[in-house]
Amino acid sequence: MIWRISVLTLLVCFSSCKKKSKAKKERIPKKAVNIDTRYNSKNHLIECEDLKVLNTDSNVKLIDFRRPAAFFKEHIPNAINIWRTDIEDSSFPYEGIMASKNQIENLFSSLGIKTKDELIIYDDSGACNALRLWWVLKNYGFDHVKILNGGFTQWKSIKGAVTTDVTVYSPSHFKFLNNTNTSLYASLEEMKSVTNSSSNSVILDTRTVNEFSGKRQKKGASRAGHIPNSILIDWVHAIDYNGNKKFKPYKELLELYKQHGITKEKAIYVYCHSGVRSAHTTFVLTELLGFKNVKNYDGSWVEWSYYKDLPIEEDRLTTIFK
Repeated sequence: MIWRISVLTLLVCFSSCKKKSKAKKERIPKKAVNIDTRYNSKNHLIECEDLKVLNTDSNVKLIDFRRPAAFFKEHIPNAINIWRTDIEDSSFPYEGIMASKNQIENLFSSLGIKTKDELIIYDDSGACNALRLWWVLKNYGFDHVKILNGGFTQWKSIKGAVTTDVTVYSPSHFKFLNNTNTSLYASLEEMKSVTNSSSNSVILDTRTVNEFSGKRQKKGASRAGHIPNSILIDWVHAIDYNGNKKFKPYKELLELYKQHGITKEKAIYVYCHSGVRSAHTTFVLTELLGFKNVKNYDGSWVEWSYYKDLPIEEDRLTTIFK
């Protein structure tokens, strides 16, 4: 009786395997055709599910890029905290300019980050803040960075571990090994030339509608409005802002920018209030969509509005937000 059951079981399994094998063959063409749904590159992106099973050895450093108060309340185990003010150059008369190479090297050394470490950066704002650090490091030739897709929001939704314990590493001697890379960097002088040019370029404002129109003047800005001839696409449209805060699919992103005339053959100059939200859009355009000619204006509106001789466009009524 046992022998009969075993034979029957073998026959059923054999039949099932044949069906699964056939089904697998039928699915292959569909996957091959579906190329257009994938990002241009995921080299700088990591999913929360992958981080959960990652062996974070001594060469991997987790960077919690949120305000210290949020970090101390709870964070991913072994993460170390860095905030935007840590990577700013305070020598300017306005806020937000990226820190010098030496300043970043000293900061990383004090935190125990080593030259050959792999960094995984996360925040709780859809990678908006985290990608400012990615962009700064990119300027200094440091490329060993991954952004946690969905950040702390998605991490908690998949029940990733959190802690209040603070990890402290022994000080290191961090040095940037590669030359400065300005391919993603736009200066004030370059922005001036772009606004006076009729070339095949686009100035992309990634702030809110109220900031763009001049109805809202955020703290740090000297005037309200936008750089002349700018196109507005709020950065939040690139992520599931009210959900898991992950990046939207490739096709959705491509269509978002295409419908505003943002295409790959154009030179694109991105800005926001202080170069943070625009760094996010720079990542989306270059890494996820594969655009080759994109630059983030570091000083952004805070710098542009500071110089009274530079032209602006605005509405009449402005509410100043301190």
